[in-house]
Amino acid sequence: MSFSSRLDRLLTRAEELRHVLSTAPGADIGALSKELSELEPLVAKVGELRTAERARDDARALMADPEMKDLAEAEWLEQKERVPALEREIRILLLPRDSADERSAILEVRPAAGGDEAGLFAAELFRAYQRYAEGRGWRFELLDYDESDLGGIRGATAEIAGRGVFARLKFESGVHRVQRVPATETQGRIHTSTVTVAVLPEAEEVDVQINDGDLRIDTYRASGAGGQHVNKTDSAVRITHLPTGLVVAMQEEKSQHKNRAKAMKVLRARIFEQQRAALAATRAADRKGQVGTGDRSERIRTYNFPQGRVTDHRIGLTLHKIDRVMLGEFDEIFDALTAEDQAARLAADAG
Repeated sequence: MSFSSRLDRLLTRAEELRHVLSTAPGADIGALSKELSELEPLVAKVGELRTAERARDDARALMADPEMKDLAEAEWLEQKERVPALEREIRILLLPRDSADERSAILEVRPAAGGDEAGLFAAELFRAYQRYAEGRGWRFELLDYDESDLGGIRGATAEIAGRGVFARLKFESGVHRVQRVPATETQGRIHTSTVTVAVLPEAEEVDVQINDGDLRIDTYRASGAGGQHVNKTDSAVRITHLPTGLVVAMQEEKSQHKNRAKAMKVLRARIFEQQRAALAATRAADRKGQVGTGDRSERIRTYNFPQGRVTDHRIGLTLHKIDRVMLGEFDEIFDALTAEDQAARLAADAG
């Protein structure tokens, strides 16, 4: 089927949906309305394309008129460039979407190699994500924050709620490397440490069925650097999902019930992502051109403080503004990652 014919079918389907929704009150309004709302951005973009194509063709015809030639040629050149740009935007909108893209997300940040310095950087990176989320108007809810003695973290987990959170953050999963002189270094030597980040699409109960018999639940006394993280009761909860071996521990709340609810939310997200990964592995799609697989063992980015630069190794992007990035200004990186992923998928689709 030609590209133009595909667009015609899309416009016809949108018109059919509008007709049914306006004349058949007994129809499944929810599902049809959702389908139409998903088509509307495409329909609007196709309208822009058709308008640009007509303007291009009209300008080309007017170029035969000596009096209109200069104006017509300028218009023709403008629309000649605009048409392929609009076609590319539409092809991107037509790409198969990750069904989890519009979901909220669970963010997990943990120190890996590097001892205390890794814990300190993990805390800084976690705060940078928090600033980014708040800047976009998303709700950032702390689920667990295990603070170390020096002000770093042993691990931190948050729920980031909003539309399209997972689509924006999903390329962050992996190993983040930091190169700098630690505050504890007395001889000025640069150390290299690593932090792991996981971004999981939030799962509903209908997405993942968890049987109580598959869970081992342990309670224990919360521990930490002090303050709100220390409790005199066995409020901390550790849940082990026996079929998968996944373990989630929560101690942020003083209530055992609340810690259990938070732990189940994270466990559900981990199982859901595991199921998504297994499903993707069964497909024969070539993933080599994609930005990343979400594998936590993949080194994706380096933060070099002495040189003031941040480098994303997957796309070869280097920014010399590490201070701004650590304040939560990730958009330039996220935009580049999204564009690269779209380009790779467009190439695969064309092939």
